[in-house]
Formats: sequence, C-alpha cells, structure tokens
Amino acid sequence: MIPRCLPLCAALLGLLAACSYQPVAIAPGEQRPLITPTEQDGAPPEVLDPGSIADATPRAEVIRLAGNSNPYQVLGKTYHLVDDHRGFKQRGVASWYGTKFHGKATANGEIYSLYEMSAAHRSLPIPVYVRVTNLQNGRQAVVRVNDRGPFHSDRIIDLSYAAAVKLGFARQGTAAVEIEVIDTDNTGGEQAVADYYLQVAAFSQLASAQALQESLRQGMSYPVSVASQLADAQAIHRVRIGPLPDFATAQAARKALRGRWSGEPQLVVDERR
Repeated sequence: MIPRCLPLCAALLGLLAACSYQPVAIAPGEQRPLITPTEQDGAPPEVLDPGSIADATPRAEVIRLAGNSNPYQVLGKTYHLVDDHRGFKQRGVASWYGTKFHGKATANGEIYSLYEMSAAHRSLPIPVYVRVTNLQNGRQAVVRVNDRGPFHSDRIIDLSYAAAVKLGFARQGTAAVEIEVIDTDNTGGEQAVADYYLQVAAFSQLASAQALQESLRQGMSYPVSVASQLADAQAIHRVRIGPLPDFATAQAARKALRGRWSGEPQLVVDERR
C-alpha cells in the first residue's frame, strides 16, 4: 500500500486549476471526463457542485480479510486496528486525495474514484461508514472507508475529492473535522451474514492442537474449536476461536486473547450464502 498525502504545493496546483472553470453539476451515472493518474495529486478538470453530491448509503457489509491485516506495517511503522469500532469518534485534521490515485486499487482491492464518497483511515476496519463533520463550517458528509491512510501523524482521515467538495474544503486542502462511525446494524436494511473466526495456530499433531484448545478455554468466554483437514495427504489441525457473529466481536476476542497467546491470530471469514 502506497502512503498518500496532500502537500501544500499540490493543493495550490489544484486551486489554480479549479479557478479556470465554472462549477458544474454532474448527475449520478452521467459520463465524466476520462482521468489519467498524475504524478502530482490534484483536482479533476471540472469543479463539482457540492449540492449534487450524494452521501454514501450506509448498509451492513461483511468485513473480510482484504484490507484488514492486523497489525500491518507501512514505511517501517506498525499499525493496529481499533479493538471496537462501534461508537468510534475522533477529532483531527482531514485531507483529500484525487487524480494521483484515481483508478488505482485501494487497500481492499476496490478501485478508487475521486468522484465516489469514500475515505482512507489508519485503524478502522474496512469497510465501515463514517459521518464526517467539518468543524469550521458545520457541513456533513457520509463516506465509506475502503482504504488505508493517511500516514501522517497530523491527519486522521483522507477523503475522496468529492467528499472534500461536499464538506467545503477542497480548495484549502485540509480541514478540522470530527468523524463518527455509523451503526449499520440498525439501519433497517438487509444484514450481512457471516461467521468470523480467529485462527490461533495450526498443528500436524491433533494432541498438540487439543492441548492448546484446552488451555485457551480456561477463562475464555468465547468458543474454542479444532478444525481438522487433509492437505497433501497431511492432516492439519487448526485451533480457532469462534464462530463469532461479527467483526467487532472478533476484535473483542482478539483483545481477550492477548496475554494468553504470544502470536497474532489470523482472521477467517466464512460467509453464509
């Protein structure tokens, strides 16, 4: 994952480019100009009308392994996902990213579009929906987090260009914001259905797996099981915590596992079709 930022010079370049155009409203689904990723980050050729930009629509989604390695490293620094994203709030500085990353893959493999209402965050699971409030003008926007960043200690979230326009700070480059995770478990829509597991270890000997299973069961309020299967005629016995109903519970189980196991468990998601 390539870290991104919005240097002051890029923000000024974007401002100069924007000043040559009048704001235009482009309806959802309408053809937009073809954008080629650029070396310097900046704004697209046209200036978007903030009144025409719709929020992302929160819905329950399965949080898969893609984009959710925990911990993960960028430029030699280690980052951890939050233990519980439900009710998560944070204040700090927001920035935006645009043409340099348009059409490139995000942390979970989706393709970034500067016209979509999306965002990057260092420690929230992917995907979650976040309400962003510009503390300088009171404007709000709802975005879907599907990327990692910004990897600068003075910024807490990197927004798409469209989100920055809706919030009214695309020309400044940064703004003081508050972000709040939206509870998609109570949106009234169809719920994402999956079982979550934390794979703790794998053994070739069943007795070793059962010994660890019994050890972890002591004082652990989450189910611990052994899943056995043949791989290349060799039996593999995996010790797993689960099934767990959602990602937040999996994170709580991960926290409970600390101090009882020195390694980092691997997230396994079993989607029920």
